[in-house]
Amino acid sequence: MLAAAAAAAVAVIAAAVLAYAAGSDAAGDPPPVLAPHGGTPSIYAGPGGRAQLDGLWRFKRDRDDTGLDKGYQAGRFSGALVTPPYVPDAVKVNGRRGISTFRGTVGWYRTNFQVTRSGRYAIRLESVNHKAQVFIDGKRVGTHKGEYLPFEVRANLEAGRRHRLVVRADWRCPTCMKRDGWHRLWFNFGGINRGVSIRQIGASELRHPSLRTRLVDGGALVNLAVHVRNNAATREIPLRGSLSRDGRKVDLLFTPEPVGQAGTEVLGAQARIEDPALWSPEAPNLWELELEVPGESTYRARVGLREVRAVGKQLMVNGRPVRLHGASIHEDVIGRGDALGPADQDGLVAGLKAINANATRAQHPLDQGLLERLDAAGIMLWQGIGPTDAPGAWTSRGARRIRVAKDRVRTTLRQTQLHPSIITWNLANEVAGGGHPAGQIPYIDSMAAELKRRDPGRPIALDIWGAHPPRRSSRIYRNIDMIGWTNYIGWYESTYASNSQLRREIRTRLAHLRRVFPDKVIAVTEFGAEGNGRNETAEPGGFAFQANLLDLHLGTYERIPDVVGALVWNLRDFAVAPSFAGGSITRSVPDIRLVRGVNQKGLYDLRNKAKPSAQVAARRFAAGR
Repeated sequence: MLAAAAAAAVAVIAAAVLAYAAGSDAAGDPPPVLAPHGGTPSIYAGPGGRAQLDGLWRFKRDRDDTGLDKGYQAGRFSGALVTPPYVPDAVKVNGRRGISTFRGTVGWYRTNFQVTRSGRYAIRLESVNHKAQVFIDGKRVGTHKGEYLPFEVRANLEAGRRHRLVVRADWRCPTCMKRDGWHRLWFNFGGINRGVSIRQIGASELRHPSLRTRLVDGGALVNLAVHVRNNAATREIPLRGSLSRDGRKVDLLFTPEPVGQAGTEVLGAQARIEDPALWSPEAPNLWELELEVPGESTYRARVGLREVRAVGKQLMVNGRPVRLHGASIHEDVIGRGDALGPADQDGLVAGLKAINANATRAQHPLDQGLLERLDAAGIMLWQGIGPTDAPGAWTSRGARRIRVAKDRVRTTLRQTQLHPSIITWNLANEVAGGGHPAGQIPYIDSMAAELKRRDPGRPIALDIWGAHPPRRSSRIYRNIDMIGWTNYIGWYESTYASNSQLRREIRTRLAHLRRVFPDKVIAVTEFGAEGNGRNETAEPGGFAFQANLLDLHLGTYERIPDVVGALVWNLRDFAVAPSFAGGSITRSVPDIRLVRGVNQKGLYDLRNKAKPSAQVAARRFAAGR
């Protein structure tokens, strides 16, 4: 019944939202197409009644930033026809054009739509880089800062009227973003880089569901919490829900609570499930979660029931120790940048499966559509959240920036907590020693403690810089369960050492790390070497050198029982700052030939062609399954 109600709601909004590229106006656009733009949401999970605004839009660059003065906010501009998500100049990532593109610009997007029911609507943007201003019919209805963080704007809309949605995106000056605490280790792709959807708002809203599974006496104890917003007079809201799979249905009984007008309460339910069909990398079983306030609001998601714990040196999934093997990923596809579509997301997951990966790592929050694919594939995710800085650096200093950093973590937690593939929250990238005292230490210490309270079903991780490891444990690590070690021995360090020397050095470093953290999970979360066809294959930078070094690392880790796994950096080559020319490797190998502006440590190149190292990873990971 809940599924039917959700499907009916989607049908209503798909019929209600007559979105089209543009009407007959001063810009000379074609007549409107009176049909929904696709309509079906690209992300399965979410409130009922959503429709995707994924058809043709107009896009125009505003290099001189004169659009506001010219009235662009009212939609008075022409431009190229594009389909969001869309970032401009995604093929211009290096050379002079790459430098100009990386510096960023201002861009304007617009589309028109109609609704058949008057009322209040929410328009959700999954990500805009970097500063967004959103206008409906020329009136600004919202602003936002920061990519990979979804946000909503709300407005009253009239039936039968053609409404115009305009988004101004400003992604100028990566250096300014860094000073403001928004550092990145990837290319500055700008604009609307994830999907846009619309839904009508009813008398109630169901938001931010969270789920925790605990194994008890052969069954599973499932706790669910949902934020319920009341848009009507003070009342008790009759929330109900269920979990279903393969003909089984488990009702979720929520205790009604009075909710004030315009107020929000968190309602909870608990259910015990026998023979629960748990989610695991070997059997990624998913249940259908359905929530409903009858006649008002619905929510759906596919969820996995599993228990993840860090027990001393072991990472346990459903009470059994697991080892992680795979490669990190970046949302970067040539020609599209980080504006990935469903086929691009499928390609990333296919690449992980091709190397027999059961895990991956990301330095930034992934799109929920990609997370849903990782859930279905049984691929565990070491998920980076919050600020991402260069090794040993920390730019989020000062009380205001620390608040922003924490809000970024909380936003990601609220949006993605349901995904079973996320096995840990990683709070920072490559911390040096005991951490940076100017903000990093208090941020990580307090945020790790908060995450443990708010999401006790996941361990908390911290990535450390292998070249500058801690000599002793300290405050920054006291609430951390898992340590991710970055290890570039054989690349940035000891480039020309013999195989026996490299193995000895890796074992020695890991032994030191184990003495510092005798009771924490340790994984190698970043290692590798650049590889391309410009260098002699057996020399640093060559394909054979890269493959052989990866094989040595993986073979060494396999023989160390208290290391819970290894994640290669990276699955694919990806674009970075055009100034990047290989980093410190050029001091050891001054004649190395690398493509400026591209990180070439991938097992696949920018065009997704496999390097010899992909075969090495696939063979090693197949043996470790």
